[in-house]
Amino acid sequence: MPYAEQILTVARMRGAEQALIDAGSSVDALMQVAGRGAADWVWRLAAHRKVTVLCGPGNNGGDGYVIAEALRERGGRVTIVAATEPKTDAAGNARALYGGEVQGPDARPHGEVLVDCLFGSGLTRPLSDEHFELLNRLADTHRHRIAVDLPSGVQSDSGMVLNEGLPQYDLTLALGAWKFAHFLMPATARAGALRLVPIGVSAIEGAARVIARPRLRAPAADSHKYRRGLLAVVGGRMPGAALLACMAAQGAGAGYVKLFAQSGLAGAQVPPDLVIDASLLTEVLSDDRNSAVLVGPGLGRDAAARERLAIGLADPVPAIVDADALVLLGARQLAGRTAPTIATPHEGELVALERAFACEGSGTRPERALALASASGMIVVAKGPDTVVAAPDGRLACAPRAVPWLSTAGTGDVLAGVIASRVATGQEAFDAACAGIWLHGEAARLCGPAFTAGQLARKVPEALAACL
Repeated sequence: MPYAEQILTVARMRGAEQALIDAGSSVDALMQVAGRGAADWVWRLAAHRKVTVLCGPGNNGGDGYVIAEALRERGGRVTIVAATEPKTDAAGNARALYGGEVQGPDARPHGEVLVDCLFGSGLTRPLSDEHFELLNRLADTHRHRIAVDLPSGVQSDSGMVLNEGLPQYDLTLALGAWKFAHFLMPATARAGALRLVPIGVSAIEGAARVIARPRLRAPAADSHKYRRGLLAVVGGRMPGAALLACMAAQGAGAGYVKLFAQSGLAGAQVPPDLVIDASLLTEVLSDDRNSAVLVGPGLGRDAAARERLAIGLADPVPAIVDADALVLLGARQLAGRTAPTIATPHEGELVALERAFACEGSGTRPERALALASASGMIVVAKGPDTVVAAPDGRLACAPRAVPWLSTAGTGDVLAGVIASRVATGQEAFDAACAGIWLHGEAARLCGPAFTAGQLARKVPEALAACL
């Protein structure tokens, strides 16, 4: 995994920094690299406008002194406001190297850009009243705001907001590596755009990763529809959701998508190129050409739905379980399965699965997803504004912040179809889940504002083209 994609906990980040120090660097040298790298971004955003840097007592404040000095050397107009005196040697050394004036917490500068270096990723308790008031007072008098490493007042590993009423930022500069708060709600909602400032940290085995644009290939020259993958979609009482999933799957790479409908689709707008099979499910799912099966969208929760779920999971191919099927799912239905199973729950469905598999349901969102993956043996796509993917073997990935226009009915069915299509092509299940999430997010970006799930599904081929 490239270092630029990894997400580190506070403990792992400290270990990574210590490894650099053990290899011959120093805290002061790393602070110079981080601060000057961050200053490059501040310089671009400031564009010669006045900058105020708010420095805290620790090494995040030290980064602020380095940033300010780098801006001053370039001829930038910069003011430092120190919330308190430096309390680490490296922060004290960085302040001593700053060639400009340092103002105290009572200062009331009016600039265009505020750089928040009050506290970084080590914060575990709420800001004091004095620090909270200072941060918000400066934020209110500056049009643009940049957070260095993390917005002050959030917890790095959980994404929790430790103080209500914190400022919104235009840009957050991650130092050295991504942190979970860059991708988890509610912290990520305040972070603005995200950029990574490298400091030389190496890739760490077992670290979580950011879901990035997948590298996909066009079908081989001698491909045919079955070689590209046959996806069986198990329909139920409500055909619209299954049709949405099928439309999305058709554009995500599978060569053949077949909907096994529970009954006729009278009145439904069925694409003419979608194959509908209303035969007995036990017969049609015996087709050994199936590459993957999707069950859940529009399934229902009655006895017939339970039966169709059981039959779908009996097919010895990778299975994607979504929507109603997640509420019906338990350990008994997974017994004997050897092919991968991917579950795609939203928060309510995640809680139901945690009960079904005797998980406590406590901890951070990544911890909950990992616990469920371990207990169930499934790959868990905990979907929402901060989607997390967890595998039973401990792999973990976080999606970039989704566009809020995705919060509309049917987009989860589209996601299930895209992931299922990628699995049907033969892509490894965890990677297919991550690829499907990226394609789903890119399709939403291409849609613009206020789209429907059908419009989202029709943008999937365009998103796929960006990965070839």
